[in-house]
Amino acid sequence: MKILLSNDDGVHALGIKVLQQELIKHFEVTVVAPDRNCSGASNSLTLLNPLRAQTIDNGFISVNGTPTDSVHLGVSQLVSSAPDLVVAGINNGPNLGDDTLYSGTVAAATEGRHMGIPAIAVSLLGKHEKYYQTAAIITAKIIKRIQKHPLATDQILNINVPDVPMNEIKGIKVTRLGHRHKAEMMKKMKDPWQRDIYWYGTLGQELDGGEGTDFHAVANNYVSVTPLTVDMTAHSSINNMKEWMSEVRL
Repeated sequence: MKILLSNDDGVHALGIKVLQQELIKHFEVTVVAPDRNCSGASNSLTLLNPLRAQTIDNGFISVNGTPTDSVHLGVSQLVSSAPDLVVAGINNGPNLGDDTLYSGTVAAATEGRHMGIPAIAVSLLGKHEKYYQTAAIITAKIIKRIQKHPLATDQILNINVPDVPMNEIKGIKVTRLGHRHKAEMMKKMKDPWQRDIYWYGTLGQELDGGEGTDFHAVANNYVSVTPLTVDMTAHSSINNMKEWMSEVRL
């Protein structure tokens, strides 16, 4: 199996190095990733500047663009034949609930799916992300399952792994995305020259984190695997919306 491996933490991040070292034991792996940390980049594309790719000392390919750029460029230009799977990660920190909308890691996997290639995103969560090897081993096991039983063509797997030793993982749960309360407001501060600067506030607390959600699974030392789809249509609202719009006269 040929794998294109990317991330949003950048080509020099520890997570992508650990995952590559585990995956090359079993698969053919090409790494194409951003040249810097692009956390929160979501599905953004670089449209107004040219992209450049450079092979660094360890053989990874560094791209001066976003996670989405890296996967698109990797698939369309930098590999000799299309990969069988796009893998994004290991992300330094969780991608749970509403956070998946902002995640560059999930976006890298989504771009693989847009290009017709099965894709998974992998994240490690804890206070001091340490056990990347746990996430790497679990990812390899899931990929072996994909080899035998391919994913549905319209889905991406979003995998979140607790930051604990392998022997403390209780199992795998298939989950849905939970939800957070709204995030805190931006923080206003001063730079050294007393000019106003602004930082994003902390994430909101869990609003919907009960059993069956990704939040609940990882909090109880289970690996969370959530199938995602790129179809954002609110299908359950279509009939109500037709009735609502019927009162709009043109």
